[in-house]
Amino acid sequence: MHDAPIAAIATPLGEGGLAVLRLSGAQALTIADQVFLPLGKTSLKPSAAPSHTIQFGKIVREGQVIDEVLLAVLRAPRTFTREDTVEISCHGGLLPAKLVLDALLANGARLAEPGEFTRRAFLNGRIDLAQAEAVADLIHARTQLALAAANEQLAGKLSQRINQLRDDLMLTLAHVEAHIDFPDEDISPDTKDRLLLRLENGLGFMGELLRTAHEGQILRRGIRAAIIGRPNAGKSSLLNQLLGHDRAIVSHIAGTTRDTIEETANIRGLPVIFIDTAGLREARDEIEVEGIRRSRASLAQAEFILHVLDASEPLTGADEMYLAEFSDKQRILVRNKTDLPLKWNAGELQRFVGVPAPACSPDPLKLAPHAKGSAAVVDVCCVSGQGIEALKDAIKSLVWAGEIKAEMLQVAINSRHQDALNRACATTRLAAEALRMDATLELVAMDLRIAANAVGEIVGKTTTEDLLDSIFSTFCIGK
Repeated sequence: MHDAPIAAIATPLGEGGLAVLRLSGAQALTIADQVFLPLGKTSLKPSAAPSHTIQFGKIVREGQVIDEVLLAVLRAPRTFTREDTVEISCHGGLLPAKLVLDALLANGARLAEPGEFTRRAFLNGRIDLAQAEAVADLIHARTQLALAAANEQLAGKLSQRINQLRDDLMLTLAHVEAHIDFPDEDISPDTKDRLLLRLENGLGFMGELLRTAHEGQILRRGIRAAIIGRPNAGKSSLLNQLLGHDRAIVSHIAGTTRDTIEETANIRGLPVIFIDTAGLREARDEIEVEGIRRSRASLAQAEFILHVLDASEPLTGADEMYLAEFSDKQRILVRNKTDLPLKWNAGELQRFVGVPAPACSPDPLKLAPHAKGSAAVVDVCCVSGQGIEALKDAIKSLVWAGEIKAEMLQVAINSRHQDALNRACATTRLAAEALRMDATLELVAMDLRIAANAVGEIVGKTTTEDLLDSIFSTFCIGK
């Protein structure tokens, strides 16, 4: 039953000043009447209260007072779910919120599933599927850019463009099916040219959206960067500088880090997940063997690496071995300890990066990011913080090509959108080629229908229960 009353705690569990509970569904006001005792001359029972008003009172169960609360009455359809909704603000803490929730459940509500409130908003036409996904993106945003992208999608900027694309495909399909229904009338050259132009424009637009997939995934889930190097090169110190606080233990004793440490930092508006790894060397005990194994596993999962080198000691055979070993990874070479007398110059890295290396400078050498053996070289001092800002610039340049523009944030797609658009693009291309070659119009229509359905999946105009279950299962309970 899509309108059965559901309830959940909408705020994170734990101690706090307030906790908020949501109750939504056809019987929400009736259930709230059974547990809410108005206080004062102006407070009313939820079923008697006007919409969008707040009532003061107590939550009572079996004659026992649970808590003093503020209860908001929100009547359909002007609610998030387009159902009658009650929101109860009680005192924070595990027990008060749980007891209020238990009272609601005991009087006819059931516990909401993850994302069920947002799912009802979608099913009731309040938002489309792309906007529903933006709700989760908004909750999980870790930088202002990610927040801006989620707000743009929630406002319907991506949906507007997807709907226009689908309308164009459906219009072309209607023309083709009209000629199938009247086979005696051939498609005139002018009409065919217009249909082909519309399909080519659609393919161009899909290509533009697909080019935002990489950036969209970075904004939503972040990008992983492994910090590697020999023991005592300054990896943990570099992590602390990038985070802006002491997260990893720093010591002059080599091999302090025995396990991987993961932390997310905001680097020029982009969420970057830094992984501090155990120093790369021949392991000396079982714990170090496991630490280095985990370092290797983190390296395999990382999108790029920060290779930290100690400029106050001569390059060793191990340094050269690791420089060569990771030459096929996206990387930035970080020369640390540049406040001390330098025992080697950046020119010695030339044979490892494939291009002339820069002299000691806080400015990174920006190279083609996908060229094998290429790298940026940045000089830093992790004690004073010198060069850290230049390193952040180098990371941003490696991760995100070009300027971060507002219009890109409006349409940055996720992996589900990418899959749907790839399918739509392939079948639209087949339809255009078949139309150009005067193939059977039934084949053209079939490809166009598949393309339109794939595009419709993005905004939820074509859905299955499995698809909805997959999307909303990633939400938190209470949203």
